[in-house]
Amino acid sequence: MNYKTPELVTFGCRLNTYESEVMRTHAQNVGLEDAIIFNTCAVTKEAERQARQAIRKAKRNNPDAKIIVTGCSAQIDPQTYAQMDEVDQIIGNDLKLKAETWGVTKPERVLVNDIMSVKETAGHLIEGIEGQARAFIQVQNGCDHRCTFCIIPYGRGNSRSVPIGEIADQVRKLVESGYNEIVMTGVDVTSYGADLPGQPALGQMIRRVLALVPELLRLRLSSLDPVEIDEDLWRLIAEEPRLMPHLHMSLQAGDDMILKRMKRRHLRDDAIKMCEKAREYRPDMAFGADIIAGFPTETDEMFQNTLNIVEECDLTFLHVFPYSERPGTPAAKIPTQVPHPVRKERAALLRASGEKQVQKFLNSHINQQRQVIVEKGNIGRTEHFAPVLLNQECEIGSLVNVKTGAITGNTLTGTVL
Repeated sequence: MNYKTPELVTFGCRLNTYESEVMRTHAQNVGLEDAIIFNTCAVTKEAERQARQAIRKAKRNNPDAKIIVTGCSAQIDPQTYAQMDEVDQIIGNDLKLKAETWGVTKPERVLVNDIMSVKETAGHLIEGIEGQARAFIQVQNGCDHRCTFCIIPYGRGNSRSVPIGEIADQVRKLVESGYNEIVMTGVDVTSYGADLPGQPALGQMIRRVLALVPELLRLRLSSLDPVEIDEDLWRLIAEEPRLMPHLHMSLQAGDDMILKRMKRRHLRDDAIKMCEKAREYRPDMAFGADIIAGFPTETDEMFQNTLNIVEECDLTFLHVFPYSERPGTPAAKIPTQVPHPVRKERAALLRASGEKQVQKFLNSHINQQRQVIVEKGNIGRTEHFAPVLLNQECEIGSLVNVKTGAITGNTLTGTVL
């Protein structure tokens, strides 16, 4: 394949998806050609292995292409990529978002700063995301917390927030360019605003943005910590129909001892109470959750508590990860590591529970009228994020009303009204 304009290969989170679009714009603006940019992830060893494998394959298939590696893995461990003959340049996480990084005639091979010295997150205005039904916007970056399993603060730096006015400007621009649904994303979005003048909380920011951009039809949020939902956000959950009835929890475990050893800010009961309170306000609220299987010292009984909380909280969309040691994190030094086969087995049990929950959830949405946003492949997503296979072609990104029908696999069928 001959790459003329830069090709972006993105691994990991929604924030990386957003940042890839920022880089695409910067690279195109300076006329960068025949380059493949890899935006890497460092959450697990597997994510890093996949990135290295993709880099080698891309160079074999495109020997003349310039290979640029950035993202969390490149920020945390630039030397690994510097030792790869296939790689032409390594760029750190803050520098990748600066326009001036991409305009240098003879750039240094390794451009990686001390991420902990970065104090601001600029609001990078983008026109939208190529081929996407919804647009992601970065409202926050970095994390001040140090969960014992997590390497991401060392790739992203400390928590910093985008000012409310800049967020509103970007949302307005995206809505004017045709986006009906926006996803606000960040590394630790519930910590939003602590570094800004007046310390506006996440809920206050959302309330003000929705007031400033009344044309925005649908808003979603990325992962929330159960104990960090502020009163403004609770009020929005109760009263704002444009905030979709679908929340994703950064849960990680359902056992108190494991949560304490992870240095999480919540306990088991906090997660249960969050779900109960949200459903008091919005009885139809759907929940997703991130869960780690096989954290060090996790016994069968502790794991069972995590498995049980899936049903107790009536969680639907699970992101399950077998625990992955990250060098430099406290958890990697814990002597009692769970054997890898046990981690995989527990992850499989969680995923199987998640599959049952999805079927139960979809069954409750049969023969309902829903509004869906149309994605690629003629799939739509309801307000609750349920996937619906539409009976006719519709424009990507458009909102259509449907009557849901039977379930096929993990998808509802839908007749456009």
